[in-house]
Amino acid sequence: MFFASDNSGPVHPKIMQHLAQANEGYAMPYGRDPIMDGVRTRLREIFEAPDAAVYLVATGTAANALALACYTQPYQTVFCSEISHIEEDECNAPEFYSGGAKLTLIHTDNKMTTEALRKAIERRSGDNVHMAQAGPVSITQVTERGSVHSLDELRALTAVARDAGLPVHLDGARFANALVSLGCSPAEMTWKSGVDVVSFGGTKNGCMGVEAVIFFDPAKAWEFELRRKRAAHLFSKHRYLSAQMAGYLEDDLWLDMARAANTACARLVEGLRARGAEILHNPDANMIYAAFPRATHKKLQAAGAKYYPMSDVENGPDEEMVAARMVCDWSMTTDNIDRFLAHF
Repeated sequence: MFFASDNSGPVHPKIMQHLAQANEGYAMPYGRDPIMDGVRTRLREIFEAPDAAVYLVATGTAANALALACYTQPYQTVFCSEISHIEEDECNAPEFYSGGAKLTLIHTDNKMTTEALRKAIERRSGDNVHMAQAGPVSITQVTERGSVHSLDELRALTAVARDAGLPVHLDGARFANALVSLGCSPAEMTWKSGVDVVSFGGTKNGCMGVEAVIFFDPAKAWEFELRRKRAAHLFSKHRYLSAQMAGYLEDDLWLDMARAANTACARLVEGLRARGAEILHNPDANMIYAAFPRATHKKLQAAGAKYYPMSDVENGPDEEMVAARMVCDWSMTTDNIDRFLAHF
């Protein structure tokens, strides 16, 4: 009954097979391996972007921070949700790798809104030398509360950025989960909606540790290469990153795993609702925020369930509703879900 994080799930066997195959013999280092050539070609096909610059790193933090650094001057600010991953979970890495740029947080309890974004940008506009200048907009898709921006919502946000002459970064740590939820193409969820650069996640969706950074403007390629090297995120034995991504993309495994995770989440949501739990945000993909009585939390934890309560489950009235986060990964079984629900 492990619902703590999709980071906690196993690597898909097909990806492990690709790693084992890549381990045979020798290959050129630093991304010059032949596997990477195939990955680059395949991602350009998937995104319908033949000129895109494609790079791999091992972590989502590196992907987001280095991508944003290519669009952010030290005297600028990045506009993002106050619950975005780059604000809540990356220990100031975007600020560090951009040379000291700051984050301007857009108030929201889930999705960023165009009105709030526009107001934040307007406060940073003009020729006031005393304040941080307007920089890129970063959108998290899936949001950190488990919801997915629709294509219309994405386009509305990027339109606000475009009106201000600002580039847009998409944090796609759960890109595949968002994509299968929307039923659209990768191009529609990125450059066709006004996104300039995307962090294309693999680690949370069945890989060992690999993320792609895709620039739709190839002019950013050389800068990213320099920043990646300077930040110590250029792998010498790069073929092991390439092999993971090759296995991930082969026969649309990445989409199959995302569908499995989303389907498991939907089953869990249905069961929680049937047992009186309060679903706090729209669970569009593979992550749920729900509240249920403290007494139920105690039963679940005593039975060994792993997930993230948002407050103390040991002290307080048993009937008090306590919120929690639960995440399903590609390997989640119906048995795991049903055993979890049996304790309600």
